[in-house]
Amino acid sequence: MSIDRILVVGAGQMGSGIAQVAAEAGLEVSLADLSVDYARKGVDRILKSLNRQVEKGRLTEEDKEDTVSRINCVPDYSAGGDVDLVIEAIVEDPKVKSKLFAELASICPPEAIFASNTSSVSITSLARDSGRPDRFIGMHFMNPVPVMQLVEVVRGLATSDETCEIIVDLARRMGKEPVVVADSPAFIVNRMAIPMINEAIFALSEGISDAEGIDACAKLGLNHPMGPLALGDLIGLDTVLSILEVMFQETGDPKYRPCPLLRRMVAAGRLGRKSGRGFYEYS
Repeated sequence: MSIDRILVVGAGQMGSGIAQVAAEAGLEVSLADLSVDYARKGVDRILKSLNRQVEKGRLTEEDKEDTVSRINCVPDYSAGGDVDLVIEAIVEDPKVKSKLFAELASICPPEAIFASNTSSVSITSLARDSGRPDRFIGMHFMNPVPVMQLVEVVRGLATSDETCEIIVDLARRMGKEPVVVADSPAFIVNRMAIPMINEAIFALSEGISDAEGIDACAKLGLNHPMGPLALGDLIGLDTVLSILEVMFQETGDPKYRPCPLLRRMVAAGRLGRKSGRGFYEYS
């Protein structure tokens, strides 16, 4: 099966990044969100990313225009009627995701593959409501998508070998390095990274050091390019909290209990870079 036309649902930071790398790889991309205006904001984000590449000499103006020409903003999911693949990149809420895939099942061709960019929700559970569990898979890109090389290809209980092979090949076509992983809470990257962020928040709440000190220890002592608190701000503290809650609920392991300070930060709307303030302030 050849993947030529895809529908990306969700035009936020992750969805727009996925649309960008797909279009750069030569795919025809329909980008959908709650409205065309939201989708257009996603395209604006893509243009900013491509313009930076042009300014740095990594991309020609002609290549930029070719990439943008392959992205079409759509008002709803009806564009899924003739696609080969749907990649979902919406809010990290299992019920909302399941509802979306149930709706898409009646719109998309029966042979189309469904992929979720979820960072923690069970692929097997989402596949159950899709009507095509053998053609359902996780395609977890890293943030920021145009820069990060890894894609976790997550096999659900019923994901077929053919589906897995097609998505692995597609990830490579997008210039990414796919790693096939089993369906488990938070998969691999977030299973390691999110508890580290949570532990750093516990250290901050206990007054062991300030945010700058904790992050400096990670950068200088562990050779990490970014400290865990700054990383949490980049991911979005609401997303960090959602992932921890999924991990805690699915495993019952207290080591995944979200730090109370994290809950207060999210309740206060201090979500990190996207809100302008998290553990650090952003202009």
